Order: sequence, then C-alpha cells, then structure tokens
Amino acid sequence: MLATFMYGAGDVRVETAPDPVILQPTDAVVRVVRACVCGSDLHGYHSMEPTTTARPMGHELIGVVEETGSAVPTLRPGDLVVAPFAYQDNTCSVCRDGFQTACPHGGFYGNRETGGLQAERARIPMADGSLVVVPDTDPATADPALLASLLALSDVYLTGHHAAHMGRVEPGKTITVIGDGAVGLSAVLASRRLGAERIILMGRHTDRTDLGRDWGATDVVAERGDEGVARVMDLTDGEGSHVVLEAVGLMPAYEQAFGIVRPGGVISRVGVPQYEEAPVGFGSLFGKNATLTGGPAPVRAYLEDGIAQVLAGEIDPGRVFDRELPLADAAEAYRLMDAREALKVALRP
Repeated sequence: MLATFMYGAGDVRVETAPDPVILQPTDAVVRVVRACVCGSDLHGYHSMEPTTTARPMGHELIGVVEETGSAVPTLRPGDLVVAPFAYQDNTCSVCRDGFQTACPHGGFYGNRETGGLQAERARIPMADGSLVVVPDTDPATADPALLASLLALSDVYLTGHHAAHMGRVEPGKTITVIGDGAVGLSAVLASRRLGAERIILMGRHTDRTDLGRDWGATDVVAERGDEGVARVMDLTDGEGSHVVLEAVGLMPAYEQAFGIVRPGGVISRVGVPQYEEAPVGFGSLFGKNATLTGGPAPVRAYLEDGIAQVLAGEIDPGRVFDRELPLADAAEAYRLMDAREALKVALRP
C-alpha cells in the first residue's frame, strides 16, 4: 500500500509500505476513503530534524472496515466509520468522564507501532472503543460534500466544538476566536451552534474569514498583537470577551488571549502549544480571575452527536476542505497548506 512519511522539515514522501494486519484481538483494519493533512502536521514540517527513521504521518480518516479482531463485537466488514485522531478503550473511568484523549490504555497515531492514517489502509487499535459507524451511508455513492463533513469530525470540527464546550459558550456571552485556520473556523461554527450571538474572529486571510462570517462570526479583527488586543477591547466597550478560544498554539496567540479576556472570563486552548511555559500571574490570569482550560479534544465523546448533525444537514464542517488531492500527492498537500495556498487538504487513495 501507499503511505505518507516525513523524513525531516519539508521532506514528505509517499512510499510503498506493508499492508497493516491484525496484531491484537481488539484491532481492526480499515480501508481509507478519505484522509487529510492537519495544521498540527505542519509543526514537524517546519522543525523536524532529518532522520533515516521516517515518521508515519496522519491521524484523521474515514474508511471502510475490512477486517476485525476476535474482540471487536460492534464492527463488521463493510461498515463506514470515522476514526478519532486518538485511539482509546472508551470504557475506563477517564473515558467515561469524557476525556478519551487521556485514556491510560490509548494513544496516538504517527509512530512505528501504530502507523499513520495518511495511507491506503490503517490498523486501528482498540477499534471497538475508537471507531464510530456512520449509519446507512455508502461511500461509493455518497455526496463528496458529505464525506468531507464526516472527515472533519475526525479532528478539526470536534476540536473546535471542544474549545467552545470547555469555554462554556452559551447565549448572552461574547466569544472571541483567535486563529482563522480550520480549527478556529470550526470553533466559530460550534460557538454559533451553542447559541453565541456575538463572535469575534481574529484572522487576516479574507478567504478564510469570509467562511467564518458564513458560519456566524459577527466581527473580524485582522490586527495582531497589541493592535489586535486594542481592537477587540474597543469592540467590547473596554470589557473584553467572556470566552476566548485560542486555536493557534503559539505564544503571541496566548498573549492576545489573556489580553482580551474579560474579568471572570475563560480562555479555552485547543491549538497544540509550541511552548512549555506560559504566564499565569497577576498580569495575565490571576488579576482577572480568569479560567484557563482546554486541551487535546476527546473527539470520541462527541462523535455520535456530530455524525447525526452532519447526516441531518444541520452542520457542514467539511467546507474547511478547499482542496482534494490523490494520496500520492501528499507532499504537495503539505506544501499548499504551509504556503497558505490551501486551508485544509483532503487526500483520497
């Protein structure tokens, strides 16, 4: 089969790899229908040291079950499934609390043990607790827009939803979303679904912020840094935002977040932090009685509802995919996203 590997910064290759096989009775093998490149994949694309031990890439897919282990009672060959970007047993106490990405028995894709999901086939560990069936849907005849929206549920849309959920978005609150990437735009859509009436989107790429407006953003702030903070404060009559959803993961975005959060407000971070230390003292969080929350989205906790909403036509998160390429052209997909020539690229086998 074909699979995508990263050998270092800017060095992505699609190579022939062995087909995955069942290693544990809880495994499933899935034929990939759609995969994609994530914004978080670009971190390695920028900074990975060259290596001869390539990193398997990809953590998002929809696919068709081809084979299951003996301990996978809820799936059968032919099922169309969505795979969350992490795998989990979905039965332990941590999973039952709704934080499946912290499952002590689970893990993440993109290593030699589990492989990556930017491939023609994938082995899914703990398949019974990880994969969710899309009912009554044949990928061979399904609308491509529907497949795109289902693919968005594997990470970006439900990560945006997680940001809004953890930030306690609700009617009557002013929400600011920092970042106009796929997750930030998804956070706009999710915030509108949760009843937010005032949504400020901080982003400067017009083609992206236009989608944000379609999805419910009432204001767009193109300025960054101190100018961006001043603009949001002006829009909120000097009070700041009740909820700030930070979808970038860089220190300047975090600094903007605590600069605009309202006293007593919430900062919810879902951008993977590219830093180890962040201010939490009097001038950032403490003085405002602000709450800091967020983390890796437990997509599995939200998947059944997300699938139902997509199938009912209530949400269309697949609009974040503005390009689709063959898997063999994965390196070009990375280049397009890195150059901001594409918002998010889907890959088809």
